Amino acid sequence: MSFKFIFSGILLFGTLFLLAASEPIEDKQALLDFLGNISHSRPLNWNESTSCCYRWTGVNCNHNKSRIISVRLPGVGFYGRVPSNTLSRLSALHVLSLGSNDLSGPFPADLSKLGKLAAIYLESNHFSGPLPSDFSVWQNVSVIDLSNNSFNGSIPSSISNLTHLTSLNLAENSFSGVIPELDVPSLQNLNLSNNRLNGSVPQSLDRFPSWAFVGNNVEKLPSSVLPSNSQPSKKPKRLCESAMVGIIIGCSALGVLVFVVVLIVCCCCSKKGGKKGFSALSHKSEGSEMKVASGSQGGNARLEFFNGGHLAFDLEDLLRASAEVLGKGTFGTTYKASLEDATTVVVKRLKEVSLARREFEQQMEVVGSIRHENVAALTAYYYSKDEKLVVYDYYDQGSVSAMLHSKRGGCRTPLDWETRLGIAIGAARGIAHIHTHNGWKLVHGNIKASNIFLNPQQFGCVSDLGLASLMSPMAPPVMESTGYRAPEVTDTHKVTQASDVFSFGVLLLELLTGKSSIHPIGDGEFLPLVKWVNSVLQEEWTAEVFDVELLRCAGIEDEMLELLQIGLSCTSRMPEKRPKMVDVVKMVEDIRRPSPEYKSGVTTPTLTTPVPEIGSPSVS
Repeated sequence: MSFKFIFSGILLFGTLFLLAASEPIEDKQALLDFLGNISHSRPLNWNESTSCCYRWTGVNCNHNKSRIISVRLPGVGFYGRVPSNTLSRLSALHVLSLGSNDLSGPFPADLSKLGKLAAIYLESNHFSGPLPSDFSVWQNVSVIDLSNNSFNGSIPSSISNLTHLTSLNLAENSFSGVIPELDVPSLQNLNLSNNRLNGSVPQSLDRFPSWAFVGNNVEKLPSSVLPSNSQPSKKPKRLCESAMVGIIIGCSALGVLVFVVVLIVCCCCSKKGGKKGFSALSHKSEGSEMKVASGSQGGNARLEFFNGGHLAFDLEDLLRASAEVLGKGTFGTTYKASLEDATTVVVKRLKEVSLARREFEQQMEVVGSIRHENVAALTAYYYSKDEKLVVYDYYDQGSVSAMLHSKRGGCRTPLDWETRLGIAIGAARGIAHIHTHNGWKLVHGNIKASNIFLNPQQFGCVSDLGLASLMSPMAPPVMESTGYRAPEVTDTHKVTQASDVFSFGVLLLELLTGKSSIHPIGDGEFLPLVKWVNSVLQEEWTAEVFDVELLRCAGIEDEMLELLQIGLSCTSRMPEKRPKMVDVVKMVEDIRRPSPEYKSGVTTPTLTTPVPEIGSPSVS
């Protein structure tokens, strides 16, 4: 027994020694110095007694654990300046992601010492001032995202020396001057929108779409106005006198007609009392126009606010607001209401509410008590015999559904991997918080991409909480909602936390494939996205399942596969085999680690680990 005890002690000591020997001591200390000198609102599990390669959030090491190669800490609550001589000591770093924090001050100049850097994400912070003039040390960099900051000055022409650069995003800053010639053949994605640039788009960037330059005082010249060997076209002949007279007469008649139409419209508007308010834009529904009267029904017809919000506006302000229909969904029509004090809110006019006033108010109190950065807060509600309204904050970037699918292939800005992963992480956190609230009894009941938005930190935020339980049992939902519905749900009042997990899994598949929850297969037929994904994967593990926009990004293949595995697990046909949302949060957050070698270029993902329960769930 004594010998076994000694042997076990030697073995344990040897194991600890090997772990210590494989720990990147200098890199670890650099990160500890970074954490010790920066302000942060959320704790990190970094300390000297644990392995940075195995335990530290957001940190990944190379294959032999001798160096730290990636630091991914978006949205963790950092604020203030990046301390100097900390991150710059990570000389083997491939990926640095500090987006969606509250970092400020100038660009951290010593980051230019990171000669092996392949991707840097500093988007959605408060950095300001000019960029360094020389980026030549970043010879391996393929992705630079500095968008949504306050950088100014000119765009450094030295960026043209980055021969491996595939993606450059400098949108939503204050860059000025002309756009430099960036003759980088490898560059595939470019966004310089909403700056203060002027002049013309250089010929080297003419291949990029116009939206990449909107919000600037620049113009895109035609790529081939005149070939170099062409002669100028001859001057057009002058119009004859009779043609000129005809044009003048026609324009005069058109002007008179326009004047008459404008006069008639003005007269009609004056009779109706001028600007349309919220109730005027609500349209007719089921034969009666919406009428909301404050002070009626015994003085109970008023907006009920949460967290003292009654000081902001009242029902009369809402009725005077100009409104715009955003869409018609499962539970009613949604409006964007712009109040006179420039406040913008979202108002959802509910239909088919089955609860009496007291039960409705009790449900609203539960929903209104939830305050979480990844759950859209309920601002107020209104209850009367004929109308029920709920009021939320307005998210100006639109829903995830609109971001993924609106005008796809047109002028929309493609969603990059960082944004999609942030959507998944945020939505998972929000749903998990809902599920743990009120004694683990609360269910969302309507998780779908059109109910997910981006919060100010650029993470997913879940909206429409609690509305499913307010509604009368309905006929089968619209096709979009059908694609998110778990196979065991046949009644909208019988949703469960497990069915929420299924719907979240469909959202993950939507983020990965870029396809809607109901996938068209031709001849007017549609297939639930879950079935389509499984049908592709049953044939062979190929890149066909992934959105082509993601396949342009380098070094994310393993992360996409991990998220796909989570999505398949969440959409298991059997509810008891689906993970809990609190476990899903950890699984999604743990994805943030790149492969040991972060390379540019498009590669085909391959399956390296088995996927749990590959089947063909039938979604009714």
